[in-house]
Amino acid sequence: MDLSNQQAATYSALEQLRNGRELEIRSLKPDDRAELIAAVNRASPQSLYRRFLGARRGFTDKEIDFFVNVDFFSHVALVALLNEGGRSVIIGGGRYVVLQPGQAEVAFAVVDQHQGQGVGAALMKHLARIARQSGLKEFVAEVLPENLPMLGVFKSSGLPLSIKREPGLVHIVLRMV
Repeated sequence: MDLSNQQAATYSALEQLRNGRELEIRSLKPDDRAELIAAVNRASPQSLYRRFLGARRGFTDKEIDFFVNVDFFSHVALVALLNEGGRSVIIGGGRYVVLQPGQAEVAFAVVDQHQGQGVGAALMKHLARIARQSGLKEFVAEVLPENLPMLGVFKSSGLPLSIKREPGLVHIVLRMV
């Protein structure tokens, strides 16, 4: 059964973090732009380096448009939100971009103060659910060898995976089952 673009675009689920707090995982919306930029600005240079495989000081308007304007067919993006002071705040995000039929590249970022609580694992679980229902067969990712938390998310995802190491880069293939 294929998940329609509309279903993916309105996706929402609740998860519980390791610290007991409730986390909402939902589809990224165009009006999340300012909050998404704020979340990126709360991430450390090291986290941005690990996510984008190089130093980043900011993003162009064109790059931000790419991150925010997704079609929920070839490009699916989810955000992780926590209630902070009575309002929902984006603390992480994950996305996949279809590279070819049946295969998509997957990537995540979590604001530093919320890392290690299961946010990445929750995003992975829900992206895999959408991908599987949309007919994708595998996720691929490129990860820096020192990004042990991200490698851990992939290894603990429950999906069969293969790992190919090169100097400075780890190639991951996760198969949907």
